[in-house]
Amino acid sequence: MQKAHRVRREIARLMVKPPEGVSCYAKEDSTEYILVTIIGPAGCAYEAGVFELDVELPERYPFEPPHVKFRTPIYHPNIDNNGRICLDLLRMPPKGGWKPTISLENLLTAIRSLLAHPNINDPLMTEIADEYRYNRFEFEYKARNFQGESKRKRDINSINVY
Repeated sequence: MQKAHRVRREIARLMVKPPEGVSCYAKEDSTEYILVTIIGPAGCAYEAGVFELDVELPERYPFEPPHVKFRTPIYHPNIDNNGRICLDLLRMPPKGGWKPTISLENLLTAIRSLLAHPNINDPLMTEIADEYRYNRFEFEYKARNFQGESKRKRDINSINVY
């Protein structure tokens, strides 16, 4: 009951006054599944990109962190090809930084910030982190074009041939 009340309150707050570049809503009036859209921050390789995320709140939320996954493919050192995110706020202590006081707004703001400031010291995709570190121009080119290429591939794969 406490979880449902907190989630409704947090979503209502996010709908009234969302953080910059973030929008979300409960999936089918659920208190367990939230759909999120993040606009890439200005001044980075993901600028103006539109990224969809799934957020699943565990039964013990806020005492356990949400499960967050990118639905939109992204070329990023801390996000793998399955959309999983390497971010300390998504892990329980002692290795992670999750605390029950962290709100969905704080978490989504941190994920959006991760787009502009990848953590190459704790990468999920080491090759991309190395590219970010040693060939920033190539990294930024791939990151800017990855979403468009992925969308074109999805569009091509969804065409029905008669």
